[in-house]
Amino acid sequence: MHAIILAGGKGVRLRPYTTCLPKPLVPIGDEFSILDIVMTQLAHSGFRSATLAIGYLGDLIRSYVGDGSKWGMAVDYAEEDNPLGTIGPVVQLLDSLPEHFLVMNGDVLTDLDYGALLARHSSENAPLTVATYERQVKIDFGVLTADEGKIVEFTEKPTLDYRVSMGVYGVSREALRGYTPGLPLGFDELVLDLLKTDTPPSSYEFNGYWLDIGRPDDYDRANAEFPVLRHSLLKDTPLQHPPLKASA
Repeated sequence: MHAIILAGGKGVRLRPYTTCLPKPLVPIGDEFSILDIVMTQLAHSGFRSATLAIGYLGDLIRSYVGDGSKWGMAVDYAEEDNPLGTIGPVVQLLDSLPEHFLVMNGDVLTDLDYGALLARHSSENAPLTVATYERQVKIDFGVLTADEGKIVEFTEKPTLDYRVSMGVYGVSREALRGYTPGLPLGFDELVLDLLKTDTPPSSYEFNGYWLDIGRPDDYDRANAEFPVLRHSLLKDTPLQHPPLKASA
């Protein structure tokens, strides 16, 4: 099983933490980096190889991860000279990838079983399988529905339920065959193209722990929750290298 970890972003929303470190290397629980946790989880799920798509401060990621042997994995790298979106870096690697593979953001903190997602994706032979999570959005206003100038429905401060993408995907190589390597391609574009061609993606619904570490508030929450979540995230797997320390 092969994983592509998207680790090339600048992490602008997480500044000042990402001024000196790429977002996947910021420490969680003052003990491990996000990428430590992700690599450990992938190895625990049965992945034996990974490609890191790097850009901003990519040399730090390359120096820290090396060949992946500290996790029992074989790691190689794909460098972005220009931002290519979520799927663009994958298209450039297509000929070297297996028929089905995992793609994930390098800043996701979750206890999702990546191997189970990829197994489900492969068994269904879907073009794309999206790990999804339920979010609730509280609307702080009375919501009106109008028809021809008259109010026909009213709901006071409703709570709306949505399923959102977790930034983890099972991808089939054939789903990306028609795209040009080197051009930007976003996850949104791929989904819309699949819907247009009547080949809809599958949803892998997940209800465990998930946090997209995009903002300082999210990062503070991750550090506060890590002592309680450590076992479910890392399965008490020891790491053999020193922890990272961040400087703001």
